[in-house]
Amino acid sequence: MRFRPDVDDIQTTRTEKLLAAVLAAFLLLGAIWTYQRVDDVVRAHVDVPSFGAGPATLRLDQASVQLRRAELRRANALEQLELRREAYRTALDAGKPAGALERRYNVAQAELRAADEARADAAREVQAARPAATREQATLGDRISAAQRKQERWTFFVRLGLVAFYIAGAYALLAWMRRRNSRWFPLGGSAVVAATIFAFVFACDYLTDYVDPFEWGIAAIAALGIVASIGLYWSVERYLLQRIPQRRVKRRECPFCGYPVGGNTHCEGCGREVVAPCTSCEAPRRVGTAYCGVCGQ
Repeated sequence: MRFRPDVDDIQTTRTEKLLAAVLAAFLLLGAIWTYQRVDDVVRAHVDVPSFGAGPATLRLDQASVQLRRAELRRANALEQLELRREAYRTALDAGKPAGALERRYNVAQAELRAADEARADAAREVQAARPAATREQATLGDRISAAQRKQERWTFFVRLGLVAFYIAGAYALLAWMRRRNSRWFPLGGSAVVAATIFAFVFACDYLTDYVDPFEWGIAAIAALGIVASIGLYWSVERYLLQRIPQRRVKRRECPFCGYPVGGNTHCEGCGREVVAPCTSCEAPRRVGTAYCGVCGQ
């Protein structure tokens, strides 16, 4: 029969502690890498629409192009009109024949009037297309914002699930190793340490989105650490209250007060009963033992 010592009685060497610390560092490194990859995976599965050109936006763009062309046409027509007007005036002042120059001047005036009408039509088209394009872009912006919020929400929940799974798995592994009184128990502690630090990384990552770390963020993190430490200390005390009676029984002490009892049925220190009938076989059984020495229950 193989004897399994109690975990509390196992002496951990410095080498084992060092390897446990190294393992905790690598576990934390892998967890943080997975934490960062979650964002990429979510972005690959949740599409965000891009700022494209819808029908209304295309109409506005085309109208804007036409307006720029009309303005360029008017600028050229105005320049030609000024040149031909100067040529026509110079010919008149010199008393030279100016019939051809007059016709060219009249054509330039007609071209300027046509350019003005084309520019006015293009401007009206731009004004007519702008409201629909503005609404279309606003709707597209809302869709993009909604998709980005969905990405952030899914990223948060997946990361939260990852942290919860990591913590639950680490404590389950620790409890399983403790029940088996395994010599690998320090490595279970490495998983718990890595999971705890990983939880703080997650909390600090999202805490800084709402709290400025240079104002109240440090105080909030300190408060969170205080609460977590007190909660952990409370858990350890509860565990010790369950384990101390069994350790006292091993040393032939009273499970209630720790006074040596020897072969007595009552403690001489507190007077409580230290030997009671087994609930399964009714045989005498020391209070605080995990199993009955007669029936094994």
